[in-house]
Amino acid sequence: MPDERLVGIVLVSHSAAVAASVAELAKGLAGAGAAVPVAPAGGTEDGGLGTSAELISAAAASVDRGAGVAVLTDLGSAVLTVKALLAEGDELPVDTRLVDAPFVEGAVAAVVTASTGADLAAVTAAASDAYSYRKE
Repeated sequence: MPDERLVGIVLVSHSAAVAASVAELAKGLAGAGAAVPVAPAGGTEDGGLGTSAELISAAAASVDRGAGVAVLTDLGSAVLTVKALLAEGDELPVDTRLVDAPFVEGAVAAVVTASTGADLAAVTAAASDAYSYRKE
């Protein structure tokens, strides 16, 4: 997509492998979403399970294209770490939002929506709406 002002997506998991796999899945399913800046931020700096404020901050900076950054998390301390970074005010790009969404389905919805050039509010809404996806 020629427009560089796409919403960036950060996927925060306790596992580097899970974050990277969900990023790969979301971009693959989105097709044109390959142009969407998506960064996994999983695990700790030493490769262990957990969350890292430094990895999250670096991932958010790497996907910031000026249209905002949507951050999706898996659970527990990932949510708390992102909330702490947002509270600090200068650790994440301007217009970074923590999105209340299911991790896998929300990531796919966010990347697909961002690939259309949608704004941060629309990307956030699409990811959150993934809670309503029924599997029966």
